[in-house]
Amino acid sequence: MILYGAPARDKIKEDLITRIKKLQKRPVLAILQVGDREDSNVYIKQKQKFGEEIGVGVILKNLKTEEELIGEIEKLNQDENVNGIIVQLPLPESFDTEKIMNLVSPKKDADGLGTTSPVIPATARGVLALLDYYKIEIKGKKVAVIGQSILAGKPTSDELEKRGAKVFRCDINTKNISEITKKCDILVSAVGKVGLITKEFVNNKQVVVDVGISKVNGKLVGDVNFAQVEPLVAAITPVPGGIGPLTVACLFQNLLDLCE
Repeated sequence: MILYGAPARDKIKEDLITRIKKLQKRPVLAILQVGDREDSNVYIKQKQKFGEEIGVGVILKNLKTEEELIGEIEKLNQDENVNGIIVQLPLPESFDTEKIMNLVSPKKDADGLGTTSPVIPATARGVLALLDYYKIEIKGKKVAVIGQSILAGKPTSDELEKRGAKVFRCDINTKNISEITKKCDILVSAVGKVGLITKEFVNNKQVVVDVGISKVNGKLVGDVNFAQVEPLVAAITPVPGGIGPLTVACLFQNLLDLCE
């Protein structure tokens, strides 16, 4: 079974349009970008398009230095016309990402990445939304999450644990990852390394969720060698068209939660 994100996203979209109509004024999301990474540009375009379709204003600001970025966050925190702020990740390596994420006011942290944010990080919320839509049980299941970034892997691991899963957190230092993943009911890969997940990592009853995104010869691809893995597992998300659309939809769910 191929787990497409679009049907789940469309259901969320309808709900968001209804919620927005009940608000007194149009919500506004500010996206702060440093640099010009292709994968970031793909996601930003999706966010702009989705915002336009549901009636949310999306402002994009391109910044160059850490000082500029910090100054813009501080300004937007005080701007009553802006309801949500996201800092497009990854930031350049020289930037203090954790410090910057925590400068965003919790009342406006639409990505949910600050330590005191009241909302679930958008990627993790997207993974949960997909599993829920396809009625895939989480409680009591063994789940391997490969990659523990603050954007995707770590919050996804945290949220799955809250839902009662036994989570195996794997990163670059984990030995024999394929032996761990092969014993799991659900495998989530959030690394951004093309072709990382091969037939050695999976079993025939497994659900594979590919959160990775990379560009190869102009095409978007995930962490999973899809052609090799898809025939061997019970269910799998494609890239593109799997978690990506849901991450965007869940970002706007977070924005509306903050507005309300």
